[in-house]
Amino acid sequence: MSKSSAPRLVADNEAIASLRDVKSSTMKAALVLELIRGKSVERALNDLTFCRKKLAPITKKLLLSAIANAENNHQLNVDNLVVARAYADKGAYQKRWMQRAKGRAAPILKHRCHLTIVVAEKAPEAKPVAKKAEAPKAAAKKVAAPKAAPATETETATEKTEA
Repeated sequence: MSKSSAPRLVADNEAIASLRDVKSSTMKAALVLELIRGKSVERALNDLTFCRKKLAPITKKLLLSAIANAENNHQLNVDNLVVARAYADKGAYQKRWMQRAKGRAAPILKHRCHLTIVVAEKAPEAKPVAKKAEAPKAAAKKVAAPKAAPATETETATEKTEA
């Protein structure tokens, strides 16, 4: 009797790739992942290629792995892939000690994190059909001159006396 297969962690139109125990803090990794979140995979790869952060090449390699998973394991179209989610979780950290004054010691925590990237296939957007340009209706209408306000009795009386 074989084991039942585990349920998928993502939807049918998504693929996932993760990397564990990356030597970096979660906040530094989040800066790089923020660059690619919500972008198409082509744009995300381009952004990671020219990013100068230490984690950019690692993230690029992970994104390429997610794209390969989508293409080979889930038969998704690579041209329509978008980075749906990209996040960093806290990992285990190493505890080290640094010497301090008067024979004391201070702890040093060397942080690690886990990176996860989920790519999803989006339906291609239909381009709108260009319509013929219509003449603007506002330009076709003639603008009427404002009507003059009717003269009041007091104005007419003063005008008569001045004349």
